[in-house]
Amino acid sequence: MKTLISAAFLLSVHFIIAQTNTQVYDIISDISANRIQKDVQTLVDFGTRNTFSDTISNTRGIGAARRWIKSEFSTISKNCDNCLNVFYQKDFVSKQGNSRVPHDAWVVNVVAIQKGTKYPNRYIIMSGDIDSRASDTMDFTTDAPGANDNASGMAGTIEAARVLSKYTFESSIVYVGLSGEEQGLFGGAGLAKYAKDNSWDIIGVLNNDMIGNIKGVDGIIDNRTFRIFSEPVPPTETDRERKMRRFYGGEVDGISRQLARYIYKTTKTYMPEMNPMMVYRLDRFGRGGHHRPFNDLGYAGIRIMEAHENYTQQHQDIRVENGIKYGDVIEHVNFEYAKKLTAVNAINLASLASSPPAPKSVSIGGIVEPSVKFKWNKVDGAKGYKIYWRETTSPTWDHSRYVGDVSEFLLDGIVIDNYFFGIASVGENGFESVVVFPNNVFRD
Repeated sequence: MKTLISAAFLLSVHFIIAQTNTQVYDIISDISANRIQKDVQTLVDFGTRNTFSDTISNTRGIGAARRWIKSEFSTISKNCDNCLNVFYQKDFVSKQGNSRVPHDAWVVNVVAIQKGTKYPNRYIIMSGDIDSRASDTMDFTTDAPGANDNASGMAGTIEAARVLSKYTFESSIVYVGLSGEEQGLFGGAGLAKYAKDNSWDIIGVLNNDMIGNIKGVDGIIDNRTFRIFSEPVPPTETDRERKMRRFYGGEVDGISRQLARYIYKTTKTYMPEMNPMMVYRLDRFGRGGHHRPFNDLGYAGIRIMEAHENYTQQHQDIRVENGIKYGDVIEHVNFEYAKKLTAVNAINLASLASSPPAPKSVSIGGIVEPSVKFKWNKVDGAKGYKIYWRETTSPTWDHSRYVGDVSEFLLDGIVIDNYFFGIASVGENGFESVVVFPNNVFRD
């Protein structure tokens, strides 16, 4: 097992410049398109993975698929000296009262937890969906290969576990296959409740749903751009937080949006050839994904997916109509692209799991002054802190200053009215926490 090595630093009284970590590049290089292709093919060969399909057969249906996924996680664990805790997490759903449920059934998730060495109760989650569907979501017998939607995300999650299990991290990483997505996000809701009931401190959820298509229905072919969907503010925000936003800003600075910015920055640092596109929306227009149940409970969660969808290859029976081939078959999956998006996940999981906790309390002041004042709580494991700021219309954190191991700072010459600000913790290894937007205002 390898621990991510410390980054190189240039130190002075007022700033720190971190170099990139060479082992993050090793993680990128270790991701295999061939292994992802093999796993997608295995999942496709189960015929259908509809949540309500056969659970007895060893060759067809959701039961065979989830048993195979569990066996893969178990093999990975064996290869890393039992570093993964692999188990089923399940919830019962009833046909009664659910219009998209054809019969009562257990919705079963497959979970593999790589425990952190320093913060075992802090979790960063990568998820893919096990289930697939035909044109009629109630049809659980027709072939529904679900190659891109979402064998690609599931295979990427398994591959990330293979690579990252070679390392140790301070915080825990969860690799999970979620079921019941097509019928109402049942699997995500079940795991989110499980996390809440077990008092998990979740850093963030990276939901991967369709990461293998590069040719859109509009004819655009693009193997470098991908979308990061994130909601602006949590639905669980308090009245106080809502009132503060009106006067001090923060309409696009909730915890999920900060997670999206973190992924954007990490990707541009280590994979500059990629083009992460932040979409200011919970999910696609009027649609949903498995990060949403976590958002509903107040956890940070985002969706990573391809930039250009092809709707003839989603939720479609395999057929040909008017010369158009319908169906989510493996021929449409670009495995080099799926490899890239799997690497995006892996380097962000590694970075977040190697970082210290973020400050919980960040206060800001500086009304009618030519400077901005900050106060924040110090956190365990941080060797210093970084102030970030950006113009109010910018989607990303564009400016930063390392200020050392302090709990307050005066940023001189910056007018508070013209920018948004945040604070991140920096570990001795150079990895940073997610940026925290100020949650308090002070005057002195």
